[in-house]
Amino acid sequence: MQTTQDNTRTASAQADSSVLYRAAWRWHFYAGLYVVPFLVMLAITGLGMMWIAHFDGRDGEKIRIDPQTQTQTLPASQLASAAQMAFADGTLVEYIAPKVDSGVSVIRLADGETQRMVAVNPFTAQIVDSWVRRDGWYDFLSDIHGTLLIGDTGDRLIEIAASFAFILIVTGLYLWWPRGKGGLQKMLIPNLAARGRMAWRSWHAVIGSYISLLLVVFLLTGLSWAGIWGEKFVQAWSTFPAEKWDNVPLSDDTHASMNHGAMKDVPWALEQTPMPASTPDEATSNSPPTLDSVVATAATLGFEGRHRVNYPAGETGVWTISQDAMSGDNSNPMNDRFVHIDQYSGRQLVDIGYADYSVGGKAMAAGIALHEGDMGIWNLALNTVFCLSVIFVCVSGVVMWLLRRPAKAGLLAAPPAPANMPHWRGATVIGLFFCIAFPLVGLSLLAVLAIDYLLISRISTLRTALS
Repeated sequence: MQTTQDNTRTASAQADSSVLYRAAWRWHFYAGLYVVPFLVMLAITGLGMMWIAHFDGRDGEKIRIDPQTQTQTLPASQLASAAQMAFADGTLVEYIAPKVDSGVSVIRLADGETQRMVAVNPFTAQIVDSWVRRDGWYDFLSDIHGTLLIGDTGDRLIEIAASFAFILIVTGLYLWWPRGKGGLQKMLIPNLAARGRMAWRSWHAVIGSYISLLLVVFLLTGLSWAGIWGEKFVQAWSTFPAEKWDNVPLSDDTHASMNHGAMKDVPWALEQTPMPASTPDEATSNSPPTLDSVVATAATLGFEGRHRVNYPAGETGVWTISQDAMSGDNSNPMNDRFVHIDQYSGRQLVDIGYADYSVGGKAMAAGIALHEGDMGIWNLALNTVFCLSVIFVCVSGVVMWLLRRPAKAGLLAAPPAPANMPHWRGATVIGLFFCIAFPLVGLSLLAVLAIDYLLISRISTLRTALS
């Protein structure tokens, strides 16, 4: 009797497991329908951005001058004057120091909505090159990567796709999780003897297993800058609190005001932090700071190599000295640093470094640098392999669907819905977690369920076409 009961329990457990497997497969399929085009787009544009930045740079850091002309560098103010003389309608906005001895200094000028970058030989003050900022292939790919060229609507669509990608990862790992003898080997080593759809399935699952953890990191760092989950939730909780500054007047502007367009010039942890403000009452009999004196202060404070000096914006604006990995100034996010100086008195108002960030801010500083491939050639190589792997996993998923799809199937030929679905508490908890953690996932799931209940399940022709 006991043996019969045990066999019955085993058979019941196996049946439940089979039902759960088919349910996970169905969710994996439907999540992939929406996510795959976005993941391919993100991988291709991200790959292009990384290699463009590696070869051409983003703000002139790759431009080199003849080392034989090197004698003594000229004052930064003289370089800025040369740039402004060449483009008389421009207002000085930023000075960027050379990354290496044979590099150029870069001056940023604003002419209305147009921002122009001027590369200047720091030894002769000759103009080497000039271009409109954020108007190249890197920036075109970046706009696709972030907004699909359609603004906030594109941002929301990408955020939904990135959020659903977590469901794709969880269900994919469940489907390929080791079961029975030799399961772990099957998960980590592709079946080289397989042919046809089984070969595609093996490579799809194995490569997907390897990249799943890194994909989570990329999704989180990307989502943390998205308009809803990132800006409204995570970033707001993790931003640097200006209240920690002692006796520092604050502006109505945040650090995000230093950004230009869709491109980010300010670390994630500081974007929502209010800017300090210069106070005219602090003016002294001494001369106010100049570009040369601020550059000298930067050297005194330990800024070396490529760093930036932003001019004050308006009557309450401040001089800002900055250096961060996200902007390509260095390859170590732990060296991130922002210093703000009163434009009237020269008083150092704020000195913020990586150590001052919250836990979330530190994680994002490192995560974004990793995401962008800013941490050295190893990072570029890792991200290249990762992006190509993402593309392969997406393409192989489509190939498997085409090979599996019966000739007379409906439009989608989705995996069949399991009957008698058992009460799956774990899946329910996971589903609720995703809906709460990622609001757009919750709204999207409600919309999908409403369409399924109100339309697909009630219209037989539509149900057949989508089955």
